[in-house]
Amino acid sequence: CPQVQRALLALTPPLETLKVVKGRMLQAMRKGLSRQTHAQASVRMLPTYICSTPNGTEKGDYLVVELCQSHVRTLWVTLLGDGNQSPQVMHEIFIMPADITQGKGETLFDFIAQCVHQFLSVLGNPQRRLPLGFVFPFSCRQTGLDKAELISWAKGFSCSDVEGQDVVQLLQSAINKQELHHVDVIALMNDTVGTMMTCSMGGKPCEVALIMDKGTNACFMAEAHQVEMAEESSGRMCVNTEWGCFGDDGTLSDIMTPYDQRVDQESSNPGQKRFEKLVGSLYLGEIVRHALTALAVEKALFVGSNITVLRSKDVLKTQQVLEIIDKEEGTAKARKVLMALGLQPSEQDCSRVQQICRAVVSRAAALSAAGLAAILSHMRQSRELKQLVVNVGVDGELYRSHARFGEIVQSVTGLLAPECTVTLVPSVDSTGQGAAIVMAVAVRLAAQRREVDQLLAPLRLSRTDLQRVQALMRREMELGLGRETNANASVRMLPTYVCGTPDGTERGEFLALDLGGTNFRVLVVHVERDGIRMASEIYVIPTTIMQGTGEALFNHIVECIMDFQLKQDLMEQVLPLGFTFSFPCQQLGLDKAVLLTWTKGFNASDCVGQDVVQLLRDAAQRKQHFGLKVVAVVNDTVGTMMSCGYDDPKCEIGLIVGTGTNACYMEEMRNVGTVEGDQGRMCINMEWGAFGDNGCLDDIFTIFDQLVDEKTINAGKQRFEKLISGMYLGEIVRHILLSLVEKQVLFCGKPCPKLQTRDIFKTKFLSTIEMVMPPPSRGMGTVIGMVVLMVPLVWGSDGLALRQVRAILQELELQASFEDSMLVREVCQTVSLRAAQLCAAGLAAVVEKMRENRGLAQLAVTVGVDGTLYKMHPRFSQHLQQTLKDLAPNCSVTFLQSEDGSGKGAALVAAVACRGAEP
Repeated sequence: CPQVQRALLALTPPLETLKVVKGRMLQAMRKGLSRQTHAQASVRMLPTYICSTPNGTEKGDYLVVELCQSHVRTLWVTLLGDGNQSPQVMHEIFIMPADITQGKGETLFDFIAQCVHQFLSVLGNPQRRLPLGFVFPFSCRQTGLDKAELISWAKGFSCSDVEGQDVVQLLQSAINKQELHHVDVIALMNDTVGTMMTCSMGGKPCEVALIMDKGTNACFMAEAHQVEMAEESSGRMCVNTEWGCFGDDGTLSDIMTPYDQRVDQESSNPGQKRFEKLVGSLYLGEIVRHALTALAVEKALFVGSNITVLRSKDVLKTQQVLEIIDKEEGTAKARKVLMALGLQPSEQDCSRVQQICRAVVSRAAALSAAGLAAILSHMRQSRELKQLVVNVGVDGELYRSHARFGEIVQSVTGLLAPECTVTLVPSVDSTGQGAAIVMAVAVRLAAQRREVDQLLAPLRLSRTDLQRVQALMRREMELGLGRETNANASVRMLPTYVCGTPDGTERGEFLALDLGGTNFRVLVVHVERDGIRMASEIYVIPTTIMQGTGEALFNHIVECIMDFQLKQDLMEQVLPLGFTFSFPCQQLGLDKAVLLTWTKGFNASDCVGQDVVQLLRDAAQRKQHFGLKVVAVVNDTVGTMMSCGYDDPKCEIGLIVGTGTNACYMEEMRNVGTVEGDQGRMCINMEWGAFGDNGCLDDIFTIFDQLVDEKTINAGKQRFEKLISGMYLGEIVRHILLSLVEKQVLFCGKPCPKLQTRDIFKTKFLSTIEMVMPPPSRGMGTVIGMVVLMVPLVWGSDGLALRQVRAILQELELQASFEDSMLVREVCQTVSLRAAQLCAAGLAAVVEKMRENRGLAQLAVTVGVDGTLYKMHPRFSQHLQQTLKDLAPNCSVTFLQSEDGSGKGAALVAAVACRGAEP
């Protein structure tokens, strides 16, 4: 029959049409998420302020009240912390008076509160504080988990004085009138969110929920920074799409059939909830009725029957439609239903009616799948995943009553979003248990947040803390410069005998040696009119040599020099050599430096107290290498300043933030009490890594810093360096993570054997974990008066950032949840931020001293900077510069990264020395 074929074709959207619907849904979702377009969006994308799904450890007693179509349900739910496998539930149903849904809002909420009072009376009126979750199945604009303004009534409700009001407050006020002052409404949610939360039980994380009932809706865990209406900027947040209104702006007009248009026109809200009217069970029977009426008018059905009955609204119910499409008994059911309407159907009529019913139900499933595919694709794209694997919680009459409906949703979703692997998980009591779990998660997160904040508080430095560190550094600098006080200063302020920076006239070939870590470099540097050319080679220093004898160490260095000169064809030349020796030394001349102490893991014997230049010359003699002409010994900090000074004459400070940390600067000779002379300036090697060794920073040192310090080879020494430098930050993080595991805040408290291994958490992990960084935080959310927060950390791409965190944690044999990854990231950022701030406090003391020395209102100076932590960490430099600007507002400081401070810088010190020695 062509008329039936035409009707079936209209009700059967092809795959290409479903792809179009998916694309339009995606556009509508993005519009709803954006602050700029939210008001005009048909898909509202309402924030729920639910920022986590259950992890199975939730426990406690929770009170729930649910507003239903014709009754109020109260529940007492006990969660046992057993993975939410067997929650204990007691409930009672209270039938609402018939007229209450159309009366005053106050009357409705008073009735709900009375139900709660009666329910608690049955339970013996427990008097302890009781958290209550309110299941309210209407569109609300939430500004917190416990703050929600009703947007509009639906489903036959139209109580006065409620729209635009905070329904949580209305319920709380009604409860207070019942003198239930120990009952606190802490969370509001709808059935969609409850479905997602219950389907996250049993160790199966669920991040999407789909309701296929009288109405339809979906929610999912979105990246929080995309939910602009929530002003939340980190982690994830459940978004209630309210997708039933999709198409209210006309985007589904070409999808709607004449039957759909008639259903819409006859509804109580024409032009609204258009997507819901295509897929909700409240409307499917009506769509079928209009299709059958049209076919009967065209004489394609019920020929000879009086079809007047089909013109009556709601004579055909969706439940009957679902029974008619049954494979085995469907045609018989069709005959029974049609005859009950007074029709005289033929066998062919029954078959055609069954086909129409199947088409309407299948279309509803396919359109639901298109919406679901849009959500999944959005999640995959925003997380930058190649493949999204996700569980989708499902509930509702259509899903429960018709197995084929769920199968169609799953298969069509697979076609529309092939890059997403979906498992549909049926919900059990999505509203009651779901509300209890929402509250339990909020309580758990709030308790964890208190633990985390308490643990990290000592590492979070205030401006006052940093100003005090700045003042202490200034005091120690003055002590270090004084002839009488130098010996007792923790900041040694060592003269370098470098009294000038490059002026551009330096020329010639120079050798440079760079010893400052586990790698050792030899360079040849050509300083010419048009710039500097260099060739270099890196040699490894084995740990056995680093911690062996001094003779073996310097023999190895000379062997490396000889190997390099041989390769560069320099064995016959005697070139001036600059030696970068990046350890604390007392310099007695430009080419004479006595080692004060080893750092950075070195501990070679018979070196401390010796002139390192002489140790090098002695080793050259032993190796019969007579072509070494050491003219200057500097550390990497001075070399960095000199290297950057070649490019910028204002560079008078050197800063290293790498494996270790140090700073140098040009001090007025008149202030250097440890060297004779008052004229000009001299570069002072601060050796600020030892700042605090005299105990002045004890209140800054946390228990985690102490644990790290105790296990080092120089316990009690280089304490400032151990707060800042790359050698120690990973260890600080490791000890914090272990403490969080012990407090059962991280990894559900499960043992982490590999995390017990010293140095297993590398400092480079901090840089990797924080690599994808965000715009500034838009704000923090609160739950039940407690910060459930998500920390003020944000990043442009949560997907990439979390993959980085999880990859690192998997390397450590740790299985991390989303919240675990967020927390590890927060710890890393807290530790690296403190390091940058402390470094800035030290630098602020330096620039302020230089400004005062020169009697300037405003100092303009450049800092030459080097070190892997400064260069490789994505935010260290920004935090350092921001904090310095705050602490030293009268100093305009420019940072210039050194291109090779320890190599080129050493050669330039030699070049400046040779320039000064020329007649």
